[in-house]
Amino acid sequence: MQKLRLRYAKRGRLRFTSHRDVARAFERALRRAGVPMAYSQGFNPHPKISWVGAAPTGVASEAEYVELQVVQRLDPDRLAQVLDAALAPGLDVVEAVEAGPGGLAERCEGSRWRIVLPGVPPGELAAAVSALLAAERVEVERMTKSGRRIIDARPAIIRVETLSSVDLDDNSPDAVGIDMSDTGSVCGILVAVVRQTTPAVRPDDVLSALRVVAALETPVPAKATRMAQGRLDDDGGLTDPLAQDRAAAIG
Repeated sequence: MQKLRLRYAKRGRLRFTSHRDVARAFERALRRAGVPMAYSQGFNPHPKISWVGAAPTGVASEAEYVELQVVQRLDPDRLAQVLDAALAPGLDVVEAVEAGPGGLAERCEGSRWRIVLPGVPPGELAAAVSALLAAERVEVERMTKSGRRIIDARPAIIRVETLSSVDLDDNSPDAVGIDMSDTGSVCGILVAVVRQTTPAVRPDDVLSALRVVAALETPVPAKATRMAQGRLDDDGGLTDPLAQDRAAAIG
């Protein structure tokens, strides 16, 4: 049995796809691609697929991760090609590696989010971020299946910075997936590193925190994209969760 780890992206209109629908799409694509999946035991066997920190519905992502177990050895690059071809455009396999030692979930301690706020002046956004970073506690309200819940979003927010459209060029990683013609003439861009806690602090919670501390309002809906996941380093950055697997394969 071989274990493989994949990084995939959720782009465009498919950001509105729920995690359950993404999982179903992957299972169908694996069958169409003829991938020799390993299955669980019992009355109702399921393919051995493990998901790591799926992005919420309505949010795009360049860094989603899934782990597969197969019963025949496969070339990871070939698997990435055939599975990407079997998936709908917008669910795009970026990379596949053979799993090395250690778990994948423990390497995903935080996420780097890019939130585009059309109609919000960059200076106003920067002032709101300063107020957020100065606060020790920021309580936000979230609607859950069991009703309204109050959470303190501040401890999970590790680092926040602001950009504007003029700060980006085609070579900037933060420019991936942005159609500047859709953002309008005034556009603030928020980049936040958030620790993956329980309950998870999501992009809309970060925006709610800015609303609490600085009354920041967005005239049109913001567009959030997860740009990276990984283990947090001392500077609030993220390490690539597949780096150890690549190193083990070379070794």
